[in-house]
Amino acid sequence: MDLYFETYSGISGDITIGALLDLGADKQVLIDALQSMNFGEYELVFERCKKKGIDAFKFDVVTKENPHVHHCHHEHHEHEHHHEHCCHEHHHHIHRGLKEIIEIIDSGNFSEKAKENAKKIFEIIGKAEAKAHGTTIEEVHFHEVGAIDSIIDIVGVCVLIDNLNPEHIYFTELYEGKGFVKCAHGTMPVPAPAVLNIVMNENIPLNIIDDEGEHVTPTGAGIVALFSEGKVPYSFNIKKIGLGAGTRDFKNTTNILRVMEIENSKKKH
Repeated sequence: MDLYFETYSGISGDITIGALLDLGADKQVLIDALQSMNFGEYELVFERCKKKGIDAFKFDVVTKENPHVHHCHHEHHEHEHHHEHCCHEHHHHIHRGLKEIIEIIDSGNFSEKAKENAKKIFEIIGKAEAKAHGTTIEEVHFHEVGAIDSIIDIVGVCVLIDNLNPEHIYFTELYEGKGFVKCAHGTMPVPAPAVLNIVMNENIPLNIIDDEGEHVTPTGAGIVALFSEGKVPYSFNIKKIGLGAGTRDFKNTTNILRVMEIENSKKKH
């Protein structure tokens, strides 16, 4: 089995999890893997919704730091909420370093391959954030990346890809918007500095489109950097299609990610 990701409306961690679950990855495997780590209190939200009329799977994380779920506009309803309460942290703003994040990942009860992939994505993002802020990867405090939802997104993607066990993974070129976005460091330009550093470091083609807002997050760029094999298939048979829904509504693009299970792909030489 091969996977082919269409990233014409960008990519983030949560939208990737939604697309992989919609494709058929095991939701219980995801839940069990996350429960095996002790890193905070959260609620996982699984639902179907429509983005500009297109039915897709929406995955979201609710935490004390991020209590608001960006619900989709529902043309039909199918909600399922999973609650996990495992909190031993009493600080509202937890800034974790790479060492602490690696310890959290290593404490989990899931495959070593998924653990190594998750740690590699954090290292890719950490290197990019360190360059953006003029520090070292050891000194970077992952404000957003170290938050509960980002650990869930990165570990979740790696666990679900491991669950599907594809032979090859392909991505289209990245498509990013313009303007500005608010984050832990203040107002940042789009593309975010960390995203630019990742695509530069990993030589990932980037297209800037005429659409306001962040389409590619550092987590999304890190996923592409790690898993993309750099060879885009141009002829294939589609076996399954999974669609993930994002949290934003863009003017010119539909905030979805499509991932396809393909076979018999021919590769450009």
